[in-house]
Amino acid sequence: MKKKIILSVVALLAMAASPVYAQFSLNGEFRPRTEVSHGYKTLATPDQDASWYTSQRTRLNALYKSEKVITMMSLQDVRIWGSQAQLTTNEDYATSIHQAWAEMLLTPTLSVKAGRQEVVYDDQRIFGNVGWAQQARSHDMLILKYQKDINLHFGFAHHENSNPANNLYDGADAYKNLQFLWFNKTWDKASLSLLALNNGLAVTTGDKQEVRYNQTLGGHASFAIGAVNFAGNAYLQTGKTAANAELSAYNLLLEASVKQGFTLGFERLSGNAYDDTKAKSFTPLYGTNHKFNGYMDYFYVGNHLNSVGLDDFYLKYGYKKDKLGIDAHIHYFAAAADISANARRSLGTEIDLQAAYTISDEASISCGYSMLFGTDSMELLKDGDKSTSNYWGYIMLTVTPNFLK
Repeated sequence: MKKKIILSVVALLAMAASPVYAQFSLNGEFRPRTEVSHGYKTLATPDQDASWYTSQRTRLNALYKSEKVITMMSLQDVRIWGSQAQLTTNEDYATSIHQAWAEMLLTPTLSVKAGRQEVVYDDQRIFGNVGWAQQARSHDMLILKYQKDINLHFGFAHHENSNPANNLYDGADAYKNLQFLWFNKTWDKASLSLLALNNGLAVTTGDKQEVRYNQTLGGHASFAIGAVNFAGNAYLQTGKTAANAELSAYNLLLEASVKQGFTLGFERLSGNAYDDTKAKSFTPLYGTNHKFNGYMDYFYVGNHLNSVGLDDFYLKYGYKKDKLGIDAHIHYFAAAADISANARRSLGTEIDLQAAYTISDEASISCGYSMLFGTDSMELLKDGDKSTSNYWGYIMLTVTPNFLK
């Protein structure tokens, strides 16, 4: 009897000393992707050969949750097969930190999250993690969150060099200062989000630096009427560009989808006409742009900035049954502003086909093929030759094992 009592006391002490409410998971991601292209991002030339390469993303993710604290660390290695020697003797290909943040729960409704983190809101038009890109996107940022009947997030970022004494920033990031306020309210069949973003760009002249700010104001809404789901975006941009020009730009999106898998939509991103003296080109900033205007990335994926903008009319179809998913998209592209005095605005048509098959909870395979049919006006913008075959395809394996949970 005495022995049982001692064992019970030891067990109780062990439970009291250990954080029984804590959760810890350790998982990975292995994502090799082979791509072939001829005319990806821009029209191919007649003498251009097709390219073929394999890239890979490898991640190790650790997540810890307790009653008052949530932390995450994500180590990441991104490479193209063959870019690193088999006998590696240097640190040029060192693993990087994709995420490393901690969130403290101050009250049941108020928390603060700080560190390197993915920032994703709404349909990812302005803030997204760019998950398709092997390297993806993360920010060094602090976010104060209030979450109850409404969601209210305040984000703040300030970047410096490794030697911050002179307060001059010439780092690789797109901004020196950034602040945003995001509001969200959901109902049974509707959701509304509002965003106010202040984006500060560092401009250095000689030994002096100033920060030029532009603002993005607007929001995202979705609602259902009967069997039809509607979604829309509306954003305005104002302030100053890095070149100190007055900015006046906008973005509009409206789409309707039905349960049968069809989505019909239109998006406009305003642009500069050839004879404009004011900056009118909208920049979608830190969004996941690959998901919007065609998978061949002709627009707003590291390109087409400060240009003639875009009108994108699209029809999408998605089919999913059991472990198989199939998507087919068609886009008609046009310039949102005049390219020249005589050029037509029509830029071309793109067709995107994609299929994915889930092998298990931890493994899937996907593939896709896209074709773009350009116009004379696309040649004016992108160079290249519209008569060439412009295509892009891929096959990707994704494995996400749970090492510990």
